[in-house]
Amino acid sequence: MPERRTKAGVTALTLLVLIALAAYGLDQFTKYLVVENLTPGEIVPVLGPVLEWQFVRNPGAAFSMASGMTWIFTILAAAVITVIIWFAGKIKSTAWAVVFGLLLGGVLGNLTDRLFREPSFGLGHVVDFISTPWLLPAIYNVADICIVSSMVLFLILSIRGIGLDGTRETKDGGGSTSDAAEPAAEAAPSADADSIERPTGSTVDGDEPAGDERADDERGGRAYGAVSHG
Repeated sequence: MPERRTKAGVTALTLLVLIALAAYGLDQFTKYLVVENLTPGEIVPVLGPVLEWQFVRNPGAAFSMASGMTWIFTILAAAVITVIIWFAGKIKSTAWAVVFGLLLGGVLGNLTDRLFREPSFGLGHVVDFISTPWLLPAIYNVADICIVSSMVLFLILSIRGIGLDGTRETKDGGGSTSDAAEPAAEAAPSADADSIERPTGSTVDGDEPAGDERADDERGGRAYGAVSHG
């Protein structure tokens, strides 16, 4: 069991890192294309009014909210990354690895903008360019999508009661499903042993005699009665 948990932890950590790198790389690559090919404020229809590219520089939080508080979000982003790194070693579930991988990649993507883009270090404006007016009035980017997706998955896993180690709490609160499976597995050999067919005619712990023995006893009883009444 310890070896299995160690292997699960390595798998989850590897998945977390790969997803974080993929999310971060896609976010930065799309922002690079936007900065190189669009001018601020320019709108490029992609799917008519359903999807548009609109290049803006956002000093606030995700979805262009809370403008003017860049330094606060820079500190919060650094704190979130620290917490994720601390939790990473405790994760044994691939589902939670996806959650933290998306969150880490998204937070790193926007933090990179705040640290290294204009106007200054730590106060940089985040590049937003995805506009879906029919869905949201805000403009966002790939990092924002990753962050929101991780929050949705976080809620789903929390509601289902799935822990960081991949176990799921039972409804009666008596423990996780994986913990309950171990006693059942240990009890299986004893149950199999009890189900082994006993030899004909044998008795164990006060069982009734086999059919042949009972017939012999009945015949002996009748013979004894005949002799005693004779």
